[in-house]
Amino acid sequence: MLKKVVFIVLLLSIKTFAKAGDEQKVQTALQKVIVFLNGAQVTRTAKVQVKPGTSTIRFENLSPGIDVPSIQVHAAGEFTILSVKQELNYLNEQVKQQHVEELKAIQKDIADKIKWQNNMLQVYEQAENVLLKNQVISGQNSNLDLIKLKQALEFQTQELTELKKKETTTNNLIASLTADQKRYDNQLADILKGHSTLTSNILVTVSSKKALQSDFTLNYVVHNASWYPTYDIRAKNINSPINITYKANVSQQSGEDWEHVKLTLSTGNPTVSGNKPLLMPYFLNYGMYYNNFINSINQVSGKVYDTGDKQPIIGASIKIKGTSIGTVTDANGNFSLQTPNGAQTIIVSYIGYETTEQAISSVFSNIGLKPSSTSLNEVVVVGYGSQIDDDKAERLLSGQESGVMIRGLSTLDRKQTIPIAVNQIENQTNIEFNIENPYTVPSDGKQYTVEINEIDLNATYQYAVTPKISTDVFLTAQLTDWNKYNFLSGEASLFFEDTYIGKSLLDSHATNDTLNLSLGTDKNIVVTRTLQKEVSTRQYLGSNKKETKDWQIEIKNRKNQAINLIVEDQVPVSQNSAIEVEIQETSGVKPDPLTGKLTWNLQLKPEDDKKLELKYLVKYPKNQTVIVQ
Repeated sequence: MLKKVVFIVLLLSIKTFAKAGDEQKVQTALQKVIVFLNGAQVTRTAKVQVKPGTSTIRFENLSPGIDVPSIQVHAAGEFTILSVKQELNYLNEQVKQQHVEELKAIQKDIADKIKWQNNMLQVYEQAENVLLKNQVISGQNSNLDLIKLKQALEFQTQELTELKKKETTTNNLIASLTADQKRYDNQLADILKGHSTLTSNILVTVSSKKALQSDFTLNYVVHNASWYPTYDIRAKNINSPINITYKANVSQQSGEDWEHVKLTLSTGNPTVSGNKPLLMPYFLNYGMYYNNFINSINQVSGKVYDTGDKQPIIGASIKIKGTSIGTVTDANGNFSLQTPNGAQTIIVSYIGYETTEQAISSVFSNIGLKPSSTSLNEVVVVGYGSQIDDDKAERLLSGQESGVMIRGLSTLDRKQTIPIAVNQIENQTNIEFNIENPYTVPSDGKQYTVEINEIDLNATYQYAVTPKISTDVFLTAQLTDWNKYNFLSGEASLFFEDTYIGKSLLDSHATNDTLNLSLGTDKNIVVTRTLQKEVSTRQYLGSNKKETKDWQIEIKNRKNQAINLIVEDQVPVSQNSAIEVEIQETSGVKPDPLTGKLTWNLQLKPEDDKKLELKYLVKYPKNQTVIVQ
């Protein structure tokens, strides 16, 4: 009976060994990445020697953030794919970047130097104690020769002075080394926030009648990736075309670096529900009200900080929820973002912190991010490397040494002479921009800028002012045929006459063929709006009040060229039969009967001065209160 049990155990062991032997580990090559507005589709390839019979192919060291339902495996050959599954691997560490080890080696070298200098301080202090002790002993000896006493005192003074100088030099050196140590600590903490020991494997079980070689292609979607557009808009003068540089800000923290890969930027968003919305019945009842509030805030700014140490977070991502509009925080953690009409929520995220959403309720918001316990637990500390000279250390910290990326927005040189080749493809539901040049996007959550297109568009320039709200004169540009360039809504940096003048918003949701761009203010056109007190009066006649307002608008063109200026103002519109409005003067322009809006189209030569008058009378019952402006 015992022999039989042993025989069964041996059979099971042989079967287990054979099963383990049927599994082969395969490394894949990154082929292509399609980056969506939220998420990315990764394509990897590998050559596999398929064994006869049933075997399992383990594709290793993949992103831990794979969306499992999105996994696709394609292969050609006389075999059958039986199953595909994904597993997380907590044992394999991701390959560490060389500069991390180099920075750790520098840290150790600095720590050793600080320790050595502290030891020297102790030596100097002990030497001082010996000298002071000898001085006390000598002073108690009344029989000591005065000449020898003087020589001893001079010797002690000289030695103590030298020791104090050395202590001062050593303390200064320790302070300098401590400052360097803090810089490297911050740099390493910034780099290591995005590193995780967790990887992922895809296991493919196949059945084949014979041994053969096949090319396998793996496709899967990761969610920790995104891109958003920004623009540089330049105009030399009001007679030249508009130059628009269309850029994509790409970031990812999928757990795998995309090195020298062909990027495709897609306007698709797989995180948005693909279900058609269902229109529910609209019931009426007493006491109900309809809230159709539209947010009127067109710019939001603030600071992003760590809720723990209250320090600013540099490079945090700020996005308008449900749009393609975004930006990042600057070196002080500050941000400023143009918002479209109706925007209600901003999303703030950064590597190593929990993503947060905040309602847009004011023009300024301070936003605190909590460190993510998961990300902090996954930070990897690597071993020390070899010693590095001071020059190389400084190059590593400054980002001049190859392989080190100090946080920045662009990996693209604006002065390059070879343009980026981009092929645009219009699909049924999205647009794709195929970038011909290979790019590297590390898994560090930082923004990397990829230029999509640079175009010149003919523009019609128009100055406009609404002096009732603001006397600033804005230059606007109207662009036609803009739809064919597939712009998405995004922030635009404005340059006029080779000078940066601020930011604006390129809103692609317009339905007409003309895109209106605001190019900022022009201080060389001066506008004032003043109330003429001698004719702006309030009178009481019988049961009514009469109020007369007389406004004078004066425009001065201080530019050395003629301009076309649109001036907008308004007269009040009554919504009550007891309130009467009498329009007395509008400088030749009829107001809109529904809105009361007035529009003057002025042609002003250089140094021209133009005056407009707006006068109206409002009559209403004297026992009522009406605000007349």
